[in-house]
Amino acid sequence: MSKHILVTGAGSGLGLGFAERYLRRGHRVSVLDRDLPDSACQRLDRAGAGRWTGHLADVTDDAGVNAAVTAAVAACGAPDLVIHCAGIVLNRAVADMQGSDFRRVIDVNLNGSFHVASAVLRHMKPGSRLALIASMAGITSNYAYAAYGASKFGVVGLASTLRYEYAPRGIAISCICPPEVRTPMVAGERTPGNYNEVAMALKDYAGSLDADVAIDAMMAGLDAGEWMIIPGLQAKAVALFSRHLPKPFFAVMEFMVGRELRKRGQI
Repeated sequence: MSKHILVTGAGSGLGLGFAERYLRRGHRVSVLDRDLPDSACQRLDRAGAGRWTGHLADVTDDAGVNAAVTAAVAACGAPDLVIHCAGIVLNRAVADMQGSDFRRVIDVNLNGSFHVASAVLRHMKPGSRLALIASMAGITSNYAYAAYGASKFGVVGLASTLRYEYAPRGIAISCICPPEVRTPMVAGERTPGNYNEVAMALKDYAGSLDADVAIDAMMAGLDAGEWMIIPGLQAKAVALFSRHLPKPFFAVMEFMVGRELRKRGQI
């Protein structure tokens, strides 16, 4: 039976990958992004038996998100599944960051998650599901991830609260916390001058996943109705370590940060 799947950040990366897969399953897919390039539209056209509609919206614009979601519901009906993928990354130490940098990441990643959740939940019915993409950085954070980690911890907290508020109403919430996934956003982060070397060294411990592998694992979690979805065995192990053995975990992280800083003559 065809369902309505709404995906934000679907102009590229994870969002585009999710949209393609649900189209192959024959569903109606609404794609939301602040830009839908021709290359993404062509991929969606070729994806499969389902039909898709595009809606332009910047997740930092509350009114714009509401208008786009209202248009998507008018075109395809109440959403059965919403996957909020839109987000940005900033890999910069606090000493190298401006307040405006921090606020921008919070505005897109955390405020944007609220705007999308608020807009879609008023239309969703019992049996539907909202999935927010957080990050392993929302569980463990990382060196030079003050803005990104804070925003993603916030997304995990938002998803937890929404779970309390909407589970009694029959609307399920999922929080997805992937490790690094090789998407265009991550490729941009790894461009020389865009990253902190210590942070990059530490990210390797949680693993890095190919986008197709990560999306398939996340969709399997959604199909199974899971609350917390962490793709990748290495990432799952890191999450368990940090959650159940927080003191040893911090000691290990502190040791690794110190080692990387000493390698670079920074301490």
